[in-house]
Amino acid sequence: MTQPMEPLTKTRAAVVILAAALLVCGAANAQSPGGGLSNLFGNIFSGPNSTPPAAPQSGSGPLPWSGEDGASGHPLMTAGAIREAAANFDHCVASMWPDAARRNITQENFQRFTAGLTPDLRIMDLMDSQPEFTKSIWDYLDILVNDNRLARGREILAQYKAQFDATENAYGVDRYAIAAIWGIESNYSAQIGDRSVLQSTATLSCIGRRQAYFRDEFLSALEILNRGDLKPEQLRGSWAGAFGPTQFMPTAFKRYAVDADGDGRRDVVDDPADLIASTANNLKKDGWQAGQSWGYEVVVPKGFNYMLADRAKAMTMTQWEQLGLKRPGGQPFPRTSEKAYLLAPAGAEGPGFLMLQNFRVIMKYNPAEAYALAIGHFADRLRGGPPFVQAWPRQERELSRAERLELQQLLAQRGFYRGIPDGQFGGQTREALRGFQASIGAPADGFASSDVLERLRGR
Repeated sequence: MTQPMEPLTKTRAAVVILAAALLVCGAANAQSPGGGLSNLFGNIFSGPNSTPPAAPQSGSGPLPWSGEDGASGHPLMTAGAIREAAANFDHCVASMWPDAARRNITQENFQRFTAGLTPDLRIMDLMDSQPEFTKSIWDYLDILVNDNRLARGREILAQYKAQFDATENAYGVDRYAIAAIWGIESNYSAQIGDRSVLQSTATLSCIGRRQAYFRDEFLSALEILNRGDLKPEQLRGSWAGAFGPTQFMPTAFKRYAVDADGDGRRDVVDDPADLIASTANNLKKDGWQAGQSWGYEVVVPKGFNYMLADRAKAMTMTQWEQLGLKRPGGQPFPRTSEKAYLLAPAGAEGPGFLMLQNFRVIMKYNPAEAYALAIGHFADRLRGGPPFVQAWPRQERELSRAERLELQQLLAQRGFYRGIPDGQFGGQTREALRGFQASIGAPADGFASSDVLERLRGR
């Protein structure tokens, strides 16, 4: 019999505090938009009552919807559209019965699991939140890869050694990567989320700007319950419907969950064998390369052409060495024929990283380079590896949202940026930054420093 996991706590306070300080995803997580700590991993570079909500409650109860338009400006996120959709919520849920029937969900179960569902309009605020400040990559790593979390991770690896052994043999996925995902997504089950997945996905299926996407998630959640893999009380998680210690969305559960211990249920919430194997199956199906690292920290030489620091410009380790890149301490690359791309998350003043295929796989789990870097580094530390060797430019401060908007607007005025300024920095903004930096003879590293902003202002 599988050893039961320790009881799961519902202390989301720490995650909420971090969410206020870190980034909110700009795009949905490939697997778990808004889920667990994934909710915090946005593009550091580049994520019923039919009446209006009641007045704020006193005490520690859930926060109500603000009643305001969403920050995205989407027509379905206006206060009026949200109220109108909320008034139609019951009809919207009932209208999904034909789709549920086509998925072989019984009418009895459909009625049982949807009975009494009400919309959680607070989700509308969370979906469109835009934090004023973001965390730097080094602060981000300090928070997530810390001594307490590493100690707990080593306990987990020892406690479930048999399950990790079996999974590594069956799937060829590094146990330390799985343990790192578990630790960063939910702090080893301590911060899973306490919202009903059915309520969250039903709300998002009927209200807001991503109804088609979440309709599939809601119907998939009903399929999970109809099949009996999980019970309704186990389907609790993030505002966007991610659940379990490694934060599966319902559709991802359908694709990747496995019954590792043969008990007839795919329980990724309370069964460690199923949890570990399902997470490994996810990584394997996304292209995990057995026996390969996620990447290497590298020293980038002065005067390097940072236009080569691009995910689309992969080269062999030999080619990177010829360009002057080397590992700290002069360690050799184990396989010089491996192809990698260069990531410089803090620009020319910080460390560089050569990223392999497994880094891209981690990014399929959550498409944020900061997230994938944290997972890879955490896995190495659990394996006994050292901290990163090179210093981060901790003297740099992160730009406020107003400053990020201003930077994009100034880049647009100079002809470098062709997108719509939104304060979120992705690949298009980085390319524009590089173009401006190259035009003034600065290292074209795409790093949005306060100095770059001052230069754009012409000061």
